Amino acid sequence: MSPALLPPGAAQVEADVARALAEDIGSGDVTAALLPDRPDRAYLLCKQDAVIAGRPWFDATHRALDPDVQIDWQVAEGDAVKAGTVLATLQGRNRSLVSAERTSLNFLQTLSGTATTTARYVAAVAGTGTRILDTRKTLPGLRVAQKYAVRCGGGDNHRLGLFDTVMLKENHIRAAGSLSAAVHAARAQWTQLPLVVEVEDLDQLREALAVGCDRILIDDFDADLRREAVKIAAGRIPLEVSGSVDLAGLRAIAEDGVDCISIGGLTKHVQAIDLSLKLGDPPKR
Repeated sequence: MSPALLPPGAAQVEADVARALAEDIGSGDVTAALLPDRPDRAYLLCKQDAVIAGRPWFDATHRALDPDVQIDWQVAEGDAVKAGTVLATLQGRNRSLVSAERTSLNFLQTLSGTATTTARYVAAVAGTGTRILDTRKTLPGLRVAQKYAVRCGGGDNHRLGLFDTVMLKENHIRAAGSLSAAVHAARAQWTQLPLVVEVEDLDQLREALAVGCDRILIDDFDADLRREAVKIAAGRIPLEVSGSVDLAGLRAIAEDGVDCISIGGLTKHVQAIDLSLKLGDPPKR
């Protein structure tokens, strides 16, 4: 598996799964309790074209209820699949299979939706050298999982949270007195952390270039300002575009020569992939 697709540690995945199962099963699955608890088989079907992400969460959900369940995957993380693809087959106890069904699918459909959307954005800028980044606009409690799914879709991660990157925005700069003052304070206190500075106009861009940082965010610049910013920066510090970015206009932004485009919609506007888990053997094709 590519290093970019390495999932979070088992403890993180299991914690996500434990919360989700507690929410769904509570004191017990009263409907599954009606079934004779015997060995059974199931198959996982993808009903639309998609990029698959979330296998670790799917597996952990089923294993939390049946440690002996056998899951045989037919696709890898990050694979693009067609509608009608059987993604996996399972063998286990039928009560556990049906109790785990919704939670396991919730993880897989949400994370595959994130990966699928990301892959569309990545394809739109192919060949330009521009990277697609996510943001902190994630579903509460699923940030690590969604950022993993972004990587499965070919994107890159912005900061994980408020703790791993200093990002000076309008309010921080205003409170500090100036952009330069804010940068100097950040460099003095957080010497090992990346520093990103948001600028509102070309004068602030020049100031950020002069004082230095790791990346400059040009937020809501129109096309003319963006092209001028690329000329002024001249590759000295990477430029990131954010704000009011949609798929239709993405390629034009990338072709202007920016280094990164960050898009909250990768993780915020999630359209889940249509999946189903059915008892029995997959249909013969």
